[in-house]
Order: sequence, then structure tokens, then C-alpha cells
Amino acid sequence: MRKVKIWLVLSLVVGVAAVFAESQVDESKFVIRKIDEQVVLYTIQRGSYDKAGMAIGKLFALAGQKGLQPCGSVSYVYLNNPQCVSSEHWLTEIRIPVSKEALKYAGTLGEMTDVKILPSMEVAVAIKPEGQADQSDIYNRIYIWIIKQNYMVLDSACETFLTNSMSGNYAQMKSQIAIPVKKLCDSKN
Repeated sequence: MRKVKIWLVLSLVVGVAAVFAESQVDESKFVIRKIDEQVVLYTIQRGSYDKAGMAIGKLFALAGQKGLQPCGSVSYVYLNNPQCVSSEHWLTEIRIPVSKEALKYAGTLGEMTDVKILPSMEVAVAIKPEGQADQSDIYNRIYIWIIKQNYMVLDSACETFLTNSMSGNYAQMKSQIAIPVKKLCDSKN
């Protein structure tokens, strides 16, 4: 019985090591960076992420109707944890950067759509490469990395899509994951 337990533990350790060895995550490329203030046109989408295409289309159509020129890539902010709620309850804030002139529409665009200013902030940044369908390993590692760098997480992660895939295939898109952070006080002071 003891040999079986040792074998099971050893198998588990080897299996976990193999998963990490196969990972495409390069922690040496994680960085803390300051991002500038930004104005965004956004909408809240409820449901599975693969159904966000229609919400993105409507957001771009609204920008066109209002004469707003997008000035950056589409971003998703994941407002709840998909491991804790079923996909029909997933909430995603979909953002398009726009110029400051868009602020004249703030509060007038509907219940789930608006314009707002995002303040400048520090973020922990990681890149999800093209060809990687599951970003959970990146999130697991960057959250641990943030703590090791003596930072704390302030808000939900934002994923900005750096390449477009007309097929809508997430695995084919390269993206930047940015997590708002704040430096913890140094305990030596």
C-alpha cells in the first residue's frame, strides 16, 4: 500500500512538472508598467465569451453612429471568475479606446453602454501568444509573480487583443493581459 501511495505522489509530481515544462509562459517577460489615462467606449456583455462578437459589432456601430474614431485595440475586462459561475452568467466589459471628445456622450448611451475615463495606473503585464487557447496557466503564474514582486492586485484583469482573427478563434489571437496593481509597503521602513 505504501509503494502505491509513493508511486501516486511521484506520478502527480512528474505530471505537474511536465505540464509546467510544456507551458508557453515565459515569466521573464512579465513586467510592471505604468499605463496612461485613457477614454473608453464600453459595454457589458453577459454570457459566454464566444458570443461577444455581436456586442463588439454593436459597439463599433455605435462609435460610427456617434462619429467616434476608435484609437486602439479591443479589450475585455473579466468581471467574474468563469470557474465560479456558469457561462450564461459571465460578465465581460468590452472596451474600445476613443478620443476625449467621446466624453460628451457619457451617461447617454444606455443601461449597459457608456464612456468613461480610466485613470493612469500601474499594471502587471503578460503576453498570451498566438496558438495558445487556454490562458489559465498565464493567469496562475502572473498572480504568483505579482505577489513575489511585493505588489497587490487592485482590480480585474484586462485582456487587449494585439492581433485580429476574423474567424473569432481565441487561440489564434495574441493578447496582452494587464492586471492593475499597487506596490505593497516595504516592511523594513
